Amino acid sequence: MEQIERGVGSVVLGARARGDSAACPNCGDATGRVHGRYVRKLRDVALGGVGVVIHLTVRRFRCGNPDCPAVTFAEQIPGLTSPHSRFTPLLLGEFDAIGLALAGRAGARLSAKLGIAVSRHTLLRRIRALPESQSATGPQVLGIDDFALRKGHVYGTVLIDMTTRRPVELLPERTADPVAGWLLAHPGVEVICRDRAGAYAEAARLGAPNALQVADRWHLWNNLCEAVEKTVARHRGCLREPVAEPAAAALDLAATEATTSPLAIRTIERHRMVHELLEQGATLTKIQRRLGWDAKTVRRYADADDPSQLMGGVTRPSVLDGFKPYVIERWNAGITDAVVITAELRDLGYEATDRTVRRFLAPYRKQAAKIPAVPVPPTVRDATGWLTRHPEGLSADEQQRLKGVLARCPELDDLSGLVTDFAKMMVNLDGHLLDAWIAEVRIAELPDLIPFTRGIAQDHAAVTAGLTLPFSSGVVEGHVNRIKMLKRQMYGRAKFDLLRKRVICA
Repeated sequence: MEQIERGVGSVVLGARARGDSAACPNCGDATGRVHGRYVRKLRDVALGGVGVVIHLTVRRFRCGNPDCPAVTFAEQIPGLTSPHSRFTPLLLGEFDAIGLALAGRAGARLSAKLGIAVSRHTLLRRIRALPESQSATGPQVLGIDDFALRKGHVYGTVLIDMTTRRPVELLPERTADPVAGWLLAHPGVEVICRDRAGAYAEAARLGAPNALQVADRWHLWNNLCEAVEKTVARHRGCLREPVAEPAAAALDLAATEATTSPLAIRTIERHRMVHELLEQGATLTKIQRRLGWDAKTVRRYADADDPSQLMGGVTRPSVLDGFKPYVIERWNAGITDAVVITAELRDLGYEATDRTVRRFLAPYRKQAAKIPAVPVPPTVRDATGWLTRHPEGLSADEQQRLKGVLARCPELDDLSGLVTDFAKMMVNLDGHLLDAWIAEVRIAELPDLIPFTRGIAQDHAAVTAGLTLPFSSGVVEGHVNRIKMLKRQMYGRAKFDLLRKRVICA
């Protein structure tokens, strides 16, 4: 070190090499013949938030080996210089770390604050140039899941080493062929943790036929929750708590009016038409052609034994449901004008007309009675959460209301028992009880759980393994969330190669 100067916004260090000779990078022979000198400017890591520039006096030596193709060469100082680089290796390491963590624009802003200002383009070039440690064999336990490159349109696949919890590869598609090709090129995978997607099951069968496939427990539970929600929606009428007279008579009247609404009448008529054709021996395809309906619509009416199953219970949700406690309070206080009550509801966010309020108050107006305060019934989502959450996670009020719902609806009571049994089987890893649980579902005759059991039957071996072995795709889901964060950080404009580098090399 020959001199230190404080410049404008930086510290300038003057330095030169101590040695009298240098080794030729081509032939390795040492020589002390100096051909010339020049000053090389290198940027180094900051000192106290101030940038550092090293003015390094570099010698050019003449190689003494007559057989060497290099006549002259410039000396390199290990740990400080590299050919054609304007940055020290230490500073390049900081650029790599910042680039992997923040990518281009955000990384450039942070580096400026740290005194090592660099352009976003340099950071992106550094990320793309990072080396990868590729293995010829695959991990012993592999996790597979998809992620959205463009949600709803383009998806990719992430492969995770479940032992090291590190990503090993990103593929630009979520079809079977790319995954199967990767598995064939990287043999040695013994266990594959995946979701319920058929493409990954096919890829595992083609690329690693001897590997044990394990269905992820989270996806199994999520699929069960979706079936539970459909069942609760089918029995929505059971969620409403019974009320005392005279309100009960008024509610019965409202329920009768609901079943004679135009929508209910049309549903009943369509159900009758479909089942009459079924009794005549017509197939679903013939019914579809004759009525001109969609195949899913025909099947939905054919699967329903009663029209009420298609209407989600007797009553339908109303825009007034969330405001009924306030309406009841004003009615009992003597405010019986529907227009006045509607005007007050406007301040609370009510946007419908006074006709809905007048229709709600009509039965009580005829009886000239006060309306007893009725608790707001739980929503389908609330009841689904009560059934699928751990009992210790429910409050005392939620447990009490759930008991009331189960007491009013035998079907939901059976559903609660099935959900509890499946949760215990999943937590205790009792996969040998799966077939018995499926048999109980069939006995309970809950139509919305039947598709769930059919899916299990189609993937029986992987589901049984998922409910028996300790392997889980939780690590994979964590990396998928991390990929979402990286995409948002780059405003969704990063190309696949840059996203892949940030995921694999970080």
